Amino acid sequence: MYERRNHPLLSRAKFARRVARHLLLALFVIGIALGIGVLGYHCIGDLSWIDSLLNASMILGGMGPVDQLQSNAAKLFASFYALFSGLAFIGIASLMVAPFAHRLLHRFHVDER
Repeated sequence: MYERRNHPLLSRAKFARRVARHLLLALFVIGIALGIGVLGYHCIGDLSWIDSLLNASMILGGMGPVDQLQSNAAKLFASFYALFSGLAFIGIASLMVAPFAHRLLHRFHVDER
């Protein structure tokens, strides 16, 4: 996916396409993670669809829950979803930073020649 150290630096157009691909992949991962949260809050937490979306969005965004959950199963789901969301955030952030970090490090190797 990335060029090797002996390859030249990508053009700006190809780099922009790489960043766009990473952005699309990040949006896809966000959509999947949000879908898991919405389904879990709706099916396990017995919340309405809009409240499920709100809770899942707030947890995934790192803000915290909005609605009080009543059942133990819903509370367990919320705790596991919060842990999953934290890891998803780290993964998505890494996915977005990777092309820029690679280009910067690759530029150092190009300058060595």
